[in-house]
Amino acid sequence: MSTTLLPGGTFSAAPDLTFTRMGYGAMQLAGPHVFGPPADREEALAVLREVVELGITHIDTSDFYGPFVTNELIKEALHPYPAELRIVTKVGSLRDAEGNWPKALSRDELRQAVHDNLTRLGLDTLDVVNLRVGGFDSPTPGSLAAPFEVLAELQSEGLIKHLGVSTVTMEQVAEARSIAPVVEVQNFYNIANRQDDRLIDVLAEEGIAYVPYFPLGGFSPLQSDTLAGVADRLGASRMAVALAWLLQRSPNILLIPGTSSVAHLRENVAGAALELSADDVAELDSIAG
Repeated sequence: MSTTLLPGGTFSAAPDLTFTRMGYGAMQLAGPHVFGPPADREEALAVLREVVELGITHIDTSDFYGPFVTNELIKEALHPYPAELRIVTKVGSLRDAEGNWPKALSRDELRQAVHDNLTRLGLDTLDVVNLRVGGFDSPTPGSLAAPFEVLAELQSEGLIKHLGVSTVTMEQVAEARSIAPVVEVQNFYNIANRQDDRLIDVLAEEGIAYVPYFPLGGFSPLQSDTLAGVADRLGASRMAVALAWLLQRSPNILLIPGTSSVAHLRENVAGAALELSADDVAELDSIAG
């Protein structure tokens, strides 16, 4: 594995779980709208191999991306996996024939999902499994005890090393932690969507990773004259500024930007190394005001 110095260094969420803060999200390796095969399979495989060459040790995926597509690509490109690589997956949803994302939180569905991830990734144990309980970009209030207890059982059986939660409220995080240790929270968060500011700070104090998705707003891209202005002034892309802002926001934030292009992957890594001044950060913070 490359010894490339990655932006942000590393973060240890547990004694046996250290991530490069600059990670990679595999969602975009699937076809349009995260459904079906990639447009360019060889480029998708090349992206995954470049992830490892760059020294990234954190890949985020799910068996419902495609469905099945990203996990099969990860296995084809990288198995047997480098010892340092940590693959994080998630359960709690499915993809139907129309490409919708129905929830799948029953005991049988969760157990099947974990076994499917193991099989398609070619693993005996999953490093981290996130339980997704909310919608596409916002939490759904209510108890997560029943599904999270299923994952805790699978952890006790040795099929999962660590547990996390996704699209959740602060109350749901606390409920999950009352059942089993939580090593990461994955929620929708970026410069303009700052609803998790307090949660991030609480997690940082507890040594728990926070993994934001959609740094530029996802399928509804963030349009901000302020962001564009800072990027132009620094001679950088909006994505570079957004990623750099996230890394400087808190030391427990891990990045998982996705791309299906080797060139774009390299740009993301280089861009995240951008140094923002205090004035830059203050100007960007005003976007959420």
